[in-house]
Amino acid sequence: MNPKYRKTVIAGNWKMNLLPSGLKDYAGELKLRLPKDRACEVVLCVPAIMAAPLLRLLRGSRVSLGVQDVSAEASGAYTGEISAAQLRDAGVKYVIVGHSERRAYHGETDELIGRKLQRVLASGMTPILCVGETLPQRDAGAETEVVRTQLKLALAGLDAAAMRKTVVAYEPVWAIGTGRTASPAQAQEMCREIRAAIREKFDARTARAVTVQYGGSMNPSNAAELLAQPDVDGGLIGGASLDPVKFCQIVEAAKL
Repeated sequence: MNPKYRKTVIAGNWKMNLLPSGLKDYAGELKLRLPKDRACEVVLCVPAIMAAPLLRLLRGSRVSLGVQDVSAEASGAYTGEISAAQLRDAGVKYVIVGHSERRAYHGETDELIGRKLQRVLASGMTPILCVGETLPQRDAGAETEVVRTQLKLALAGLDAAAMRKTVVAYEPVWAIGTGRTASPAQAQEMCREIRAAIREKFDARTARAVTVQYGGSMNPSNAAELLAQPDVDGGLIGGASLDPVKFCQIVEAAKL
């Protein structure tokens, strides 16, 4: 488990799942089952249309609301986009930036992701920056180079203070939605590598302070072992976050 000076963050990523009509039942079950003495920050990153109503339903629960993407632009004629200022005004606190699905399906580049990252920070929210390698890249032994390059380009222009306000999620693309999971040793190795890259770019104090999540098919059966790794400071949870019971079991595992 991570040191006390580093925040553990368990964040659910609903992706394009669930419906607004089901929010009341989900929120009720979640509030009933969330550990009162939890040892982590709990975040739900939901489709933007659900953020405001879910925030009302979860009032008093100490669950933070997040979304899954943001525009790199401040405002203007960008039909279909949502600005960081709009999200912040609606009560959103976290924004996922650079998820592998945005990279793969929407052609997002590291440079664009860096612009989004800075926009989120400038608006006073916390970005969850996703980095990770595909299976061919891992099989080629290029996983470290890939992740370090993603970090270098996305974090260009940030100072140490901004870096300390950023969460990094390591998501091995080959383990997302496939049922495969990186072993605890693999997760630890890459999360440690991410922290080393942050230390080299900024300083040791900043590297120690940054929350680094694991984001590849974490579930109730493997959460405790993954979260026990010294450089794994939480999880970015996909499928398991759609079930409030399973999600709360992962939150419970963060106490162990």
